[in-house]
Amino acid sequence: MALLISGLTFASVSLAIFAGYRLRYQAKLTAARLQQFADPREEQTKKTRKIGEIDGLFKRILQRITLQLSVNDQEQRWAKLRRQLTLAGNPGDLKPQEFIVLKLTLCALTLVAGFLLLISFLNVVILAAAAWLAPELYLHEKIKNRQLAITLAIPDVLDLLTVSVEAGLGFDAAVAKVIEKVEGPLADEFRRMLYEMRIGRSRREALRDLSERTGVPYLQNFASAVIQADQLGVSISKVLRIQSQEIRRQRRQKAEEEAMKAPIKMLLPLVALVFPSLFIVLLGPAILQFAALF
Repeated sequence: MALLISGLTFASVSLAIFAGYRLRYQAKLTAARLQQFADPREEQTKKTRKIGEIDGLFKRILQRITLQLSVNDQEQRWAKLRRQLTLAGNPGDLKPQEFIVLKLTLCALTLVAGFLLLISFLNVVILAAAAWLAPELYLHEKIKNRQLAITLAIPDVLDLLTVSVEAGLGFDAAVAKVIEKVEGPLADEFRRMLYEMRIGRSRREALRDLSERTGVPYLQNFASAVIQADQLGVSISKVLRIQSQEIRRQRRQKAEEEAMKAPIKMLLPLVALVFPSLFIVLLGPAILQFAALF
């Protein structure tokens, strides 16, 4: 897969260079062909120099690709990308290598389309960069929306868990009952946690994996509290109720903080947009009358 990614990257960069070379220097090449009849030696020297420059450029590109695909650095990149895909809920069940291939494919298709449509070199580069960054932006937006949905659903889900446990169900049975009534990313994560516990993983490991897969601080606190209650023999229903109340309190405090930040955020639009218009309306007629006196 690394060889495929390297080949696609090399092909994309080579195609971009070739397209820019053809679109930008077509006129110069035509003039050079006409001058070849007047001075063949000089033309041959120029061609040799250009070939040497292009060869050096390709060598630098290959060195850069080789450096980017080094083993240690690549493992860190794969781990980071795998983490992002997990936080996003594994959209399309993509592996990190497949996600990179998708980005390279979009970039290559954009370069080919720009070359065939004879778009200017600068616009082709901009479109290729946008095609390369689009999957990353989509992934970050997916992570943000998923974490927000989980954060909003946590208190209600914990209330359902608390009621189920207080009614006499065990923690596992309460989770199974909740995922029947609730839909969304949090229900999917609880469903996966329950499946892991059924195939033999301990509750502690399943809860830790749950918190790591989501990256939501509230859910991480919930997992830590349940693990600690399970170790100390504390009533899980009390822990769940306390966690639900604590999460609601933290969300209320965060909402109050955001409300206090609102006037500061509104200051720049007021200064840049509202105040100039207001000054023009109030002072404009007076300035015109004052200017008419002179």
